[in-house]
Parts: sequence; C-alpha cells; structure tokens
Amino acid sequence: MTTSRARRLVAGAGQVALGAFLAFAGTSHLTVARQEFQAQVPAWLPLDPDFVVLASGVAEISLGAALLTVWKQPARGLVGATAAAFFVAVFPGNIAQFAEHKDGFGLDTDTKRAVRLAFQPLLVAWALGATGGVGALRSIVARARR
Repeated sequence: MTTSRARRLVAGAGQVALGAFLAFAGTSHLTVARQEFQAQVPAWLPLDPDFVVLASGVAEISLGAALLTVWKQPARGLVGATAAAFFVAVFPGNIAQFAEHKDGFGLDTDTKRAVRLAFQPLLVAWALGATGGVGALRSIVARARR
C-alpha cells in the first residue's frame, strides 16, 4: 500500500469517526443528555439554554450527516472547515463551564474541566485533517483571487 493511499484511508476513517461522533453527540443533545449540555451554556449568553442545546444538537447532527456523506473536494474540505468552525464556536461554552465551575458529563473538578479544554484544539485539527479542510479553503481563496 502506498503512503498516499494509506493517508487517504486514515483520513477517511477519521472523517467517518468524526461524523459518527457528531451525529451521536447531536442526538444526545436532543434526548438523554439535554440537561448535561445545558451546563455548558454560558450564563452571559442572552439565549435560553435549552434553545442553545437544541440548536447545537441540530447543527451537530447536520455536520455529522455531511461528514458521513460528502466525499468529493472541495465540498468535503468545506464540511470539515465548517465542523472546525463549529468546534471553535462552542469553545466559549466549554470555557464557561470551567470558569463557572459547572458540573456536567463527569467533569466535576476544575482539573477535569481544564483537561477537556485542551482537547478542543484537537477536535479542530481532526476536522481539518480528516477532510483536507485547509487545502480546500486555500484552493477556494486562490480561485477567488484570480
């Protein structure tokens, strides 16, 4: 097996895994973990926490479905970049959970909440790396400049 083929297989597996993870997380936003996710909604956000949880759940299900079905570039990379942007957008909720000392998902100490914060950049990298998101965005920007 060539190195490029192995990379494509690993990226494809990463994309499927991320898509399944997001679809599962989104479904749990709407069902069994709704209250747990509300703990991550920042107190300063002027929106109903339940609305935020439901909206983010729908977004996660949509992103998960797109990651599981979109395979041609540049659309694949755009889906990955959108997932990465989503992970950046929800990061303030994770920070708020840490800063406000809110329990949720077994994150019942500041140490556990801090460790979780360290994993958010990995989710961004996973979304971009598994889909070729950076390359797709560069290609689109280059075409727009012509």
